Amino acid sequence: MNVNDLLTEAHGRLPDLVRAAVDGLSPEQLRWTPGPAANSIGWLVWHLTRVQDHHVADLLDADQVWVSGDWAGRFGLTADPDNTGYGHSPAEVATVRPESAQALLDYYDAVAGRTGQLLSGLKPADLDRIVDEAWDPPVTLGVRLVSIVDDDVQHAGQAAYVRGLIDAN
Repeated sequence: MNVNDLLTEAHGRLPDLVRAAVDGLSPEQLRWTPGPAANSIGWLVWHLTRVQDHHVADLLDADQVWVSGDWAGRFGLTADPDNTGYGHSPAEVATVRPESAQALLDYYDAVAGRTGQLLSGLKPADLDRIVDEAWDPPVTLGVRLVSIVDDDVQHAGQAAYVRGLIDAN
């Protein structure tokens, strides 16, 4: 298996996880939290998509999908490219108000499509390119791509857990 196939396979598993977490949920269910300091499904899926969008745009030296079109409006937010949800307080989590499950899926699909394009053109030597020197050791493209999928899988799993709590009630 080559590197493109491996990374495409890893990232390609995410859409089904995202869909399973949000499919059929109302806006109220997407905003429900199991506790005062917990994250909602809507926030979790928005956040995992924002992180992927932010990081992939940086890798491509391009604008984020988030700042094109009316993505932010569909979530009750402004199109701030720095707002990925990292470090959000419970009050900030509550400001992420997706209009529907479809809004989450549409945004995720747009970002995942862009990620797929990036992955399809990779060569093995590309993975060693330094993309972030703010860390010690500096972060390579390969490490960043693994970090993205790792973060997304964790948050998709958390969303699935919260979905299970909703479905149990």
